[in-house]
Amino acid sequence: MGRSADLPRSSGEVDGDDSGCHILHVDMDAFFASVEIRARPELRGLPVLVGGTQGRGVVAAASYAARAFGVRSAMSMGLALRLCPQAVVISPRHGAYGEVSAAVMKIFSEVTPHVEPLSLDEAFLDVSGSIGLFGRPADIARHIRRRVFAEQQLTCSVGIAPTKSVAKLASGSCKPDGLRVVSQAGLLDFLHPLPVTALWGVGARTAEPLRRLGIRTVGELALTPIDQLRRAVGVATAEHLHALANARDDRTVTPRAAEKSISTDRTLSRDLLTEDEIARELLRGANEVGERLRQAKRRARTVGIKIRFADFNTLTRVRTLAEATDSGAQIYAEALALYRSLKLDQPRVRLVGVKAENLRPAGEATQLALDLTGAPVPGAVNPGAVDMPHRPSAPRPVNTATVENASTPANASTPEDALTSEDAPTPENVSAPTNQPTPANGADPVSAARSVNVPRPVNAARRAHPPGRSVAARLAANSAAAERAIDAVTIRFGSQSVQPATLLPRSVDSHTDAVATNAGTSRALPSVAVTAASAIPGQSDSATEDSDISPPTGNKSIRGTSNRRP
Repeated sequence: MGRSADLPRSSGEVDGDDSGCHILHVDMDAFFASVEIRARPELRGLPVLVGGTQGRGVVAAASYAARAFGVRSAMSMGLALRLCPQAVVISPRHGAYGEVSAAVMKIFSEVTPHVEPLSLDEAFLDVSGSIGLFGRPADIARHIRRRVFAEQQLTCSVGIAPTKSVAKLASGSCKPDGLRVVSQAGLLDFLHPLPVTALWGVGARTAEPLRRLGIRTVGELALTPIDQLRRAVGVATAEHLHALANARDDRTVTPRAAEKSISTDRTLSRDLLTEDEIARELLRGANEVGERLRQAKRRARTVGIKIRFADFNTLTRVRTLAEATDSGAQIYAEALALYRSLKLDQPRVRLVGVKAENLRPAGEATQLALDLTGAPVPGAVNPGAVDMPHRPSAPRPVNTATVENASTPANASTPEDALTSEDAPTPENVSAPTNQPTPANGADPVSAARSVNVPRPVNAARRAHPPGRSVAARLAANSAAAERAIDAVTIRFGSQSVQPATLLPRSVDSHTDAVATNAGTSRALPSVAVTAASAIPGQSDSATEDSDISPPTGNKSIRGTSNRRP
């Protein structure tokens, strides 16, 4: 961007025909220095410099009393003090400047929603939609200046023009505390006498080849053939500057989102040589960034550092956090870890910077990460470590409406890792009896082999009870699944089907014999053979166990005596 200090200035109001001039550029006057003078009224009228106080420090802002000595922003502090030895030097307070900037921008936004901030102290405004409320653009500019002074005791300068580039030049030409209208008809008359270095995009590097071409003013630039400019400064820069010099600028005011990063860096008066020295600088920067985050009511997900060495080589590193933060302590810890990851050997560091980015509102809810590993959470209760009581042993009637080959209950579940004997055979290794004699009609059904068609429950308990739960918890899950599935049980005696009238209480600790009632006769069934057939379509494997009727265990079986504990 061009240097506004090169503009000829005339403080005060320069009004004119503002029809079609819907763009305003509002620029606070010596912003940092003015905020400090407001805080310390005894400094009013004195040369005040805001910036680094050490030999390598630079001037961030200079009051107009200091500018009379030739001091400018971005000048080295050493040179500024040689030009103005009596200057009062104040270290910058970025938090205070941010608060004032937010208040000023709020005034702008109450005039028009189309506000494009360029920095803390300047912004473009498109007031084409506000003319009906506040009057012509020049009246809107006066309204803004009055409110800023009344609410913040600070002054600002306003440029009014049809284009952004001319509006910015107009505000710079009427500083301090001025207003200038550049009409549509007077654009070229205003532009062409200005020095070429005042144009937006002409810095020291671009100005040098233009000087070699004999170009000193904007008017001379406008008359230079575009092909000659392209050879001197490149195609893109030549076309951009040639358009501006001829008052062509179709850029619109684009409202920006909230700032996306907050950073600070500091050039040291001497090179830092040890990690302790660099850590102190990182701590200073982290605390400053954290304070500015809290004042802006923002939190950051990403922390970064910038390290510049004595030879001006620069390294940057960033790290994204699990959760956003505005804590200076956490920012410092991450910044120090990033620096240590560089593993530098005897560095000579001249600049240290800390940055926070990926910002979000401080009140925004944080999406917690889901832990899918099953690892225990510190401080949380582990369900697997709590002994679950056995279900009550009261008798439970059987649902006699269950039909043979009933489907698996939807909510029944048995974990695959149900408790089994160490040597318990799996269904794949156990075959069903093949030479079992079929009893004739009237034969004692007890002496024959019995089979129970037990539906296989859906394996969903693993999700409800992750691996690592206690034995009691797994037994409770098995018991619950068994009681849900027992309604689908039918006992067959050859060609007869017997529905149990009552199942005596069962537990895993002792298997109680079942009682079957047939034609009013109650007969105990000690040590009956039970076959659990698979309920999966297309699978015919079955497992036989020599215990009493017990809860189904999916693909596994339990072999043992009636009083054996698993």
